[in-house]
Amino acid sequence: MRLLRSFLADENGATAIEYGLIAAGIALAIVTIVNSTGSALLSNKFNAIDAATK
Repeated sequence: MRLLRSFLADENGATAIEYGLIAAGIALAIVTIVNSTGSALLSNKFNAIDAATK
């Protein structure tokens, strides 16, 4: 019974899951921002460079 109580009171796993969710949210935000700015960079800069080198 003592082992069961200590297992239910232990919050180390919950903390690790919370940190994992925070890291996943930050990664998702970074991927979204890089994807949108990457498309704009491709459309503007690389096309301008391509036109200037012709």
